[in-house]
Amino acid sequence: MPVTTTTAAVHITPVVIKTLLLHSKRKVKRIGDSRREQEAQDDLLFDEAFHIVKAFIYFGTKNTIESLQAFTNTHVPSPYWSCVCPVTVPLSSCNDAADILIEWFGPEELKMVVGGERWWQVRGLSGVDAEWLAEEEHIDSERETRSNNNTGRKMDGLETNIKRMEKLETVMACWLSLLSSFDLAKFRCSQFYVHGGGYSWGSINTHRYQILHYANKFKGRAFAVNYRKAPQYPWPCALQDVLAAYLYLIRPPPDALHKAVPPSKIVFAGDSAGGGLCLTTLTILRDLGLPMPAGAVLISPWVDLTHSFPSVMQNTKTDIIPKYGFLSKHSPVWPMPTVPEKGDRIVNAVTNEPPKPGEADTLKPSRERLERPKCERIGPGEPVKTQEEMLQDSSGPSSPSKSGSSNNTSTPLPAESIPTSEEPEKDDLQEEIDNWEPKPPKILRKNPNLIPLEARSQIQMYATTEQLTHPLVSPILQSSLGNLPPLYILTGDGEVLRDEIIYLAHKAANPAEYPTRKGALRDARRQKENAEKFTKPTKVHLQVFDGMCHVLTVFTFTKSAKYAYRSIAAFVNHVTQHGEEYLESHPFPEYEEAKAEKHEKPAEKAEKHPMDGLHNNHHYHSEPLQTTRLNDHDANEVNASTLDGNGLAEKEKAFNGSKDDSLLKPSEAGAIRPSETELDGQSFIRERVDVHGKIRPLEPKEQLQALQLKPSEIGVLKEAPALRWAEGQKKWDKRYARNAKRALKQKARYAAKADKLIRHALEQGLIHKPDADSGEADPSLARTTTPLRHKKSLGEIERDRRWGPLDLADEKPPATAIAGRRDTPEAVALLKKSIYHTAPKTHMTVPRLKTSDAVAAAFDPNDDPIHPPPQSASEQQVKAQLVSLHGLRMWDQLLRQVFSNYRRGISTDVHTLQIFWKEECFEGRRRYKCNC
Repeated sequence: MPVTTTTAAVHITPVVIKTLLLHSKRKVKRIGDSRREQEAQDDLLFDEAFHIVKAFIYFGTKNTIESLQAFTNTHVPSPYWSCVCPVTVPLSSCNDAADILIEWFGPEELKMVVGGERWWQVRGLSGVDAEWLAEEEHIDSERETRSNNNTGRKMDGLETNIKRMEKLETVMACWLSLLSSFDLAKFRCSQFYVHGGGYSWGSINTHRYQILHYANKFKGRAFAVNYRKAPQYPWPCALQDVLAAYLYLIRPPPDALHKAVPPSKIVFAGDSAGGGLCLTTLTILRDLGLPMPAGAVLISPWVDLTHSFPSVMQNTKTDIIPKYGFLSKHSPVWPMPTVPEKGDRIVNAVTNEPPKPGEADTLKPSRERLERPKCERIGPGEPVKTQEEMLQDSSGPSSPSKSGSSNNTSTPLPAESIPTSEEPEKDDLQEEIDNWEPKPPKILRKNPNLIPLEARSQIQMYATTEQLTHPLVSPILQSSLGNLPPLYILTGDGEVLRDEIIYLAHKAANPAEYPTRKGALRDARRQKENAEKFTKPTKVHLQVFDGMCHVLTVFTFTKSAKYAYRSIAAFVNHVTQHGEEYLESHPFPEYEEAKAEKHEKPAEKAEKHPMDGLHNNHHYHSEPLQTTRLNDHDANEVNASTLDGNGLAEKEKAFNGSKDDSLLKPSEAGAIRPSETELDGQSFIRERVDVHGKIRPLEPKEQLQALQLKPSEIGVLKEAPALRWAEGQKKWDKRYARNAKRALKQKARYAAKADKLIRHALEQGLIHKPDADSGEADPSLARTTTPLRHKKSLGEIERDRRWGPLDLADEKPPATAIAGRRDTPEAVALLKKSIYHTAPKTHMTVPRLKTSDAVAAAFDPNDDPIHPPPQSASEQQVKAQLVSLHGLRMWDQLLRQVFSNYRRGISTDVHTLQIFWKEECFEGRRRYKCNC
């Protein structure tokens, strides 16, 4: 049963009823216990929303990953009150991003760690889907934009809307002209948003309402990217797409509809996996000396895919993440392998080290490492060593024997095992390196006297188990997180990723205090240099929200989320309004108020204008206090009636919230002022936020369990989370055993179909030269102005498309990568599109579709004899049949209604929701001629 609105509703409805009954019981108990502090789930709406989201994600694990991707990547229209402009990041920007990654990795790391430089550049679409988003009321009118058109040509609707977004500072100038003489051109800023979803699902459509809410708060525009998802497009596919989208903003191609956006006006923002991608992209830009954005907002970033921190095991009941992680029903795509090999997916080790327990085997072997397996083969009757024995034997003279603490990049050989014969020929050694296969990773156990475990299956969809310790996969293992732009990091106290996020913030703010074990950096050439190269602490603002789960901003109607949205807006405005020198000493808007209060005389405080409190509240407005404060002359001229007459007071109320939102103002709600907050050298703010939006200092470092871990314990594959995953996967293997057998048959059938497709293409005139450009391969082709194609062929050769599925003969893509597979329907669709519709430049011809294949495609509901086949839902958006009844749109509408009612102070019952919906529809028809 696939993931649909109906099946999800059937699964979630009992959860809603059960939550309502249990909530009543808890409320009665709370009334009887007056001493108990208020919790986030005391709010009925949050309690219901929390369990709805948790139930949906769990429901997704009971379906195939393709089904979950299709549901969450279904295109739904944007609300009438928004301006959304879909665009495509072209292949030229993707190629620029690929060149940057190739330079970062280097040839050796590309070959041994990534598996090549071609497979991750293969894609089905001719670019990356993206969207410009803003609110209609914040941008210029269409008539004004068309009248100011100086190009001399007629603009279509898409171009007009994008041009309208470029003039957001006009509206902001009208709003702020009474408050400041600040340079209003500086207010034009853009948020670069990367959505989350475990690197494997989610899309712009699942996050559109949240992104629009951000744009509303900081009165700007947002740019969201729909990157490719794993397991079909594993690491570093998503990283390339995010980097390409950023380059598209700052270096737009000639045919782009927008002007180049200065990096100083861009702020990265992302949640969960999107937060991890933002952080990884920042480190790449830093390492290569490329322009970096003004700052980054990381909301519950997933930065440790090895799950080595304690909260991963402790907070499963208080988080929306499933207990066993992101599992899925068996299909040709996932899990990998489809059926567990040798009895189970995690087994007792059958060989002695290497690799050491807790670590993955090296992906770039040395000569000694190539010789070592031959010297340590287990003979008949020879026992496998215990974990303690393996650690002792693997420790060199300069490193201790404790888990993960070895600093050696390769384990030294015993003297008696060093070959006495001459070194092998270079060609022989290169052949061994080319055929190198690392051993299965060994998992660290609590009892050192037991035999370590070995992972025989891929655990995470995003990357292979051997790649999990790479710094671009798990950014927590970066050798240095210094020299980055200001970071605003948010996490919930009840989420499973809490500890790694807290550690991340401290590691970025104090690079020298939190080093990375060298064993985790052995496959990253560049990262070894960064530990000494980037030592400047990054400006970090960390906030831990009491009682909140993963990605608290999903629950927009809660007081914690409202506070987070306002804080993010203040941060975005602050870092985009000021220059680099100013941000060096004033990285966050909090310092403006703290500095002003520290030096302000009591008499001056008494003479403040009443309007000051609206703009200088902690986190809500990024204007400096000395800039936004009205002087006596202005204060006498501006009175309440004048403000109301210009509509300013109404806008202020809408921005700062209703009476219910007053709890979100720390200055009025009794929260600790910034001057009282713990500040580490004006570069690191550590705070907690309670359920009412009040702030207080975070506990001392000595009391945070995340900071008590040694570097040798971080990024290590440990027993508890691995066995928990294995337990869940074993249940899924048993529950979906029939599906696994069916998937194996499907894989064989589609592999035969792919072979037939390639054979027919060659018969119909396909000419393919993967190692040469078409112009250089044949002089006659170089003289032609158009690519050679069959007269009746349907597609064409795209010169900006470098590689296709037929260009990977010398590469080793991961087992799940769609580019290297022929045994899934998605892989066959990609292959057909690459041959007959959008061929890469390595194809000399576009063949004609064979008659028998065209007839078969006509009877296939998922194929077409004329149009290109739909690509994987991990990349291409799916069109819904009944958009108005799709679950994504219904969820967005529900959130918007509840949030708007909260702002208006209206109780959220069925009657008021109906009234409000009618009012919204009438307003939409009146203003935008929308047929709701």
